[in-house]
Amino acid sequence: MDWLTIHRGEAPLVVAFPHGGADLAGLEDRFVSPWLARRDADWWIADLYAFARDIGATLVATSISRSVIDCNRDPSGVSLYPGQATTELVPTTTFDGEALYPAQGPDAADIASRRAAWFDPYHAALAGEIERLRAVHPRVVLYDAHSIRSHIPRLFDGALPQFNIGTNGGATCAPELESAIADICANSGMSHVVNGRFKGGWTTRHYGRPHEGVHAVQMELAMRGYMAEPDTIDFTNWPTPLDPTPAVAPTLRAVLAAALAFAATGEPA
Repeated sequence: MDWLTIHRGEAPLVVAFPHGGADLAGLEDRFVSPWLARRDADWWIADLYAFARDIGATLVATSISRSVIDCNRDPSGVSLYPGQATTELVPTTTFDGEALYPAQGPDAADIASRRAAWFDPYHAALAGEIERLRAVHPRVVLYDAHSIRSHIPRLFDGALPQFNIGTNGGATCAPELESAIADICANSGMSHVVNGRFKGGWTTRHYGRPHEGVHAVQMELAMRGYMAEPDTIDFTNWPTPLDPTPAVAPTLRAVLAAALAFAATGEPA
């Protein structure tokens, strides 16, 4: 499965990248615009966290675009954010509400096929890595890495905080870990929020079982912290390159160090 990348480390930390891909899996002709179908990717997210390899983390990433299938949605189709605008397991619109398909979107058989081809294998790999590490460590931290444009009026008002920490209201990890990550983000001098607009997607909610030694945290970054965001985005200027010295990089290093220390000792560094 050349669309699935797994880097195995031995430290009790798994970093997941469900939305970093732009591969339309041969479905380009199905979409209104291939560029539109790629636009909402978590651009350069795996590159931003490449340092995690050096601290022994396991990395699991898919190259499949979230417009083909969203590996961070409830596979049953239940909304993670009832009453709020969001996108589906197989999205039919962009974050801004533009239609992705020229007519009717994928039917139930198409959705099931995409789930079997990409969603299920991605989560089988992720679950397998967590199980592998949990067999030799008393605790494992799953860090679900995301990013999004800073301004998307359909999804949230104004500018999104730089660091958006999601633990589903504290249910998916120990309070000590949540507090340690929040403190690091607060000390960065950049804005942050805990369980704000983004409380953690299906990955965080599904795998986060603190009582069983698996602590899950989602980090949603506003993209302005590591790449330029033009005032108006179109196919001529998006995506912009990864900043060679991302403003968020020192904070992310500290966050993963704290997560690793917690997994190893039960106490953040």
